[in-house]
Amino acid sequence: MAQESVDLSCDYQFWMQKLSVWDQASTLGTQQDTCVHLAQFQEFLRKMYEALKEMDSNTIFERFPTIDQLLAKACWNPFILAYDESQKILIWCLCCLINKEPQNSRQSKLNSWVQGVLSHILSALRFDKEVALFTQGLGYAPIDYYPGLLKNMVLSLASELRENHLNGFNTQRRMTPERLASLSRVCVPLITLPDVDPLVEALLVCHGHEPQEILQPEFFEAVNEAILLKKISLPMSAVVCLWLRHLPSLEKAMLHLFEKLISSERNCLRRIECFIKDSSLPQAACHPAIFRVVDEMFRCALLETDGAPEIIATIQVFTQCFLEALEKENKQLRFALKTYFPYTSPSLAMVLLQDPHDVPRGRWLQTLKHISELLREAVEDQTHGSRGGPLESWFLFIHFGGWAEMVAEQLLRSAAEPPAALLWLLAFYYSPHDGRQQRAQTMVQVKAVLGHLLAMSRSSSLSARDLPTAAGQDTETDPRAPAQQLIRHLLLNFVLWAPGGHTIARDVITLMAHTAEITHEIIGFLDQTLYRWDRLGIESPRSGKLARELLKELRTQV
Repeated sequence: MAQESVDLSCDYQFWMQKLSVWDQASTLGTQQDTCVHLAQFQEFLRKMYEALKEMDSNTIFERFPTIDQLLAKACWNPFILAYDESQKILIWCLCCLINKEPQNSRQSKLNSWVQGVLSHILSALRFDKEVALFTQGLGYAPIDYYPGLLKNMVLSLASELRENHLNGFNTQRRMTPERLASLSRVCVPLITLPDVDPLVEALLVCHGHEPQEILQPEFFEAVNEAILLKKISLPMSAVVCLWLRHLPSLEKAMLHLFEKLISSERNCLRRIECFIKDSSLPQAACHPAIFRVVDEMFRCALLETDGAPEIIATIQVFTQCFLEALEKENKQLRFALKTYFPYTSPSLAMVLLQDPHDVPRGRWLQTLKHISELLREAVEDQTHGSRGGPLESWFLFIHFGGWAEMVAEQLLRSAAEPPAALLWLLAFYYSPHDGRQQRAQTMVQVKAVLGHLLAMSRSSSLSARDLPTAAGQDTETDPRAPAQQLIRHLLLNFVLWAPGGHTIARDVITLMAHTAEITHEIIGFLDQTLYRWDRLGIESPRSGKLARELLKELRTQV
């Protein structure tokens, strides 16, 4: 507590000096310095209010003898008043100075002074002489200003910017780069004002012809921050322009999404879908340049977590949201598939982009075999233009997890000999690092498990203890091995769909979930299965009810 008090005193002296400098000069340099520090000053005001509200008026002046001067300088600075919530916090601070029952003339005089300052703040939007500071920066001569002036000025400037954008190389009618830069700088403290939205949008959409970006980085950062915190709402075209013109803003938007996902409930794809759609990233990713940045950040997250199932599931949800946005924007692709997935075979990308359940059931096996052939050629033969090797092909494949789920379903529901192409596809999905020999061993193991499950499905009674044993889930095998994860998922699919499987499902899961890590894996599998069933409307009443009950029970255990 003592350290916080010292820190606040140091901050107080720093900002008192800053305000004095800003108050004495109105040059371009001081305006720019003010804009750069607005967010920090607002945070200082918040801390100041937290301290002031715990004291009475006398204690406040004992602790901060010049508090009235600091607040006055802030209240007469139009940049501060216009920025975000600073005006509101200043009002809170001023109210802390008021004596509810003044005991002497000094306290009464202080109350009158506070009331006067509050009146000034509350009438600040009438744009008296202080707004001339803004208008001079915008290139307008000082005149008598009226309440509607800002709105009219914004609309006029926005119109001028649109004309500037249309004029192209007509240099005589184009707005100078210096003026565009000045406009973006002046807009920083005004960004959260609703009337300024058209000007912000026009600045973002207006592209100059200079080799370097002319708008101020502070402008992009302030707009992006306001978008992420839902303080402004801009058309998607403006958001796309922002993220195309300022890569740090796009990266921050992705990090903001990651922070939300990390802090949310684990293994809840419905909530993840809401966060992803709310981020506007799937819609913006319809532009290939944005998609590739977003995809690369997902790739980094996948590598950093060693292929964590939660990251894979998130990538699949994002891809689904992206494809929905792409379809909504335009039935025909505006950009070639190669621009979204430049390092993979276009024919493979085209097949995977289909929704598995849009393929007629009679063609499922044929389509899955075709996908397996294309992937196998890309991975083992390095043909079809694939330049990224096995991991690049796998990274493409995991975007479209519905195909892997269809493989498992096809293998479990068929009494015929499991096709090698489907076994290879499943082995590759769960363990892309394996070489040919190790993958072949996994295929043999999975084929044996499928044979056991098929035999058990024909039995008149199922035993929970026999199922993991028949599937090779013994204690000597490392349960974290990808092949063991694959087999667990086959078992879970089996008990959800097989006749009589629901009677032993709880016991089977209890036997499998002998570590917290596997329990989380099973929760993730059930949540992902229900998410897919809900989205496609394909669950059976019995299987859906069972999966929901199991998911609810497991979540109460972790």
